[in-house]
Amino acid sequence: MTKSFGAMSIAQLSVLIQSGTADPVEVTEAVLDGIGTYADQSIFTGLLADRALDEASASSARMKDGRSRGLLEGIPVAWKDLFDIEGRATTAGSKVLRAAPVATADATVVTALSQAGMIAVGCTNMSEFAFSGLGINPHYGTPHNPRSRDEPRIPGGSSSGAGAAVAAGLVPVAIGTDTGGSVRIPAAFNGIVGYKATRGRYPMKGVFPLAKSLDSLGPLCRTVQDAIWVDAAMRGLTAAPAITASPIRGLDVVIPENIVFDGAEAGVVAAFEQSVEWLVAEGASVSRITIPAFDEILALMAKHGTLVTAEAFALHRERLGGPDAEEMDRRVVMRTRLGETITVSDYLAIMEARERLVSDVTNQVGDSFIAFPSVAHVAPPIAPLEANDDLFFATNGKTLRNTMLGNFLEWCGVSIPCGTGDADMPVGLLLSAIGGRDEALLAAALSTEAIIRGDSV
Repeated sequence: MTKSFGAMSIAQLSVLIQSGTADPVEVTEAVLDGIGTYADQSIFTGLLADRALDEASASSARMKDGRSRGLLEGIPVAWKDLFDIEGRATTAGSKVLRAAPVATADATVVTALSQAGMIAVGCTNMSEFAFSGLGINPHYGTPHNPRSRDEPRIPGGSSSGAGAAVAAGLVPVAIGTDTGGSVRIPAAFNGIVGYKATRGRYPMKGVFPLAKSLDSLGPLCRTVQDAIWVDAAMRGLTAAPAITASPIRGLDVVIPENIVFDGAEAGVVAAFEQSVEWLVAEGASVSRITIPAFDEILALMAKHGTLVTAEAFALHRERLGGPDAEEMDRRVVMRTRLGETITVSDYLAIMEARERLVSDVTNQVGDSFIAFPSVAHVAPPIAPLEANDDLFFATNGKTLRNTMLGNFLEWCGVSIPCGTGDADMPVGLLLSAIGGRDEALLAAALSTEAIIRGDSV
């Protein structure tokens, strides 16, 4: 029976590797076998078996020579298929890029994790060109949410394969991108941890973009501690910073009363509020406020369009005007073409308002942490969304609504599992902070994780 190394946290697996109980080659072979024999073959768009075994052999040799590169030595990692991997075409979830020139070098963050000793095992599926929060992909198949027990449900997107790979126990960590929620949504839907860093925290060279004014990166993993270690390595640090859990007593958390609970499922609200009760019982200071900027953001989008649509259209304009459009997901084409109606004056108005709103919210929230449900509903079934475009677009908008507020306002955020809702599907609590306060956010998430999950009750 294949050892379930992929189902372990980084911390658990690192202990085995560092102690010599497990060898990186053994771990890598088991993980590759687990991926290859898993029932749902749509989670990965490709394996990196030769590279992975070469990296594992080098890692094993370092361990035997006493030259471990640290806690991440020998740990398998999967990459969303918009990170350049040397010698491989970066498809970004689209079949129109299958014949694109292969990457001549790894993306900078891929190199950084390789230098930390991690083993790149494969590339994970995604929404085409990262332009959907649902994770449906007509070209490579839609990964099924591993937590679903009644019928196939979406994994969330756009980092769909990344979330499913971790939730299925295939890898301990996968790296995704987040433009409007693409790390935090699949984390919430799959019952795992997803950390979206402040935009610009990591180098973006070699990462296929969606909207550069919003694009950010982050890991999907099992614990906040895992995210802290990966975050340090992605920044090229040789050792993780000493991020320790913040004291719970007096931890200042604000919960917005407007927008984020609109239309929320009762089960989602109940799971979220239960975690809040536990935080209060442990001494956290929780207050409910209105954040006027949330309403302004939605009004701004209704009037001028969205940044992501404007920038995605600019990126794909030539592709949409040629034969490639016929080979793309019709829903991606429809959404992207909406950007054609966004004028330069619209775009400038959005950017000007954004600068003001970021300042307004920073002044209102300050050093407090912001908490609300990562998504207002649990992962819905796949079939109705594939059959009905109107339902697809409505569900996509609702799925992205809460998380995209943080991207627009330049926040960092961590989605932490906080129980289950309808059909016993996972619910995520999104803990956020204003941009640049990543260390403080990670420390707060580290201290509150067990409480939010209910592990300490």
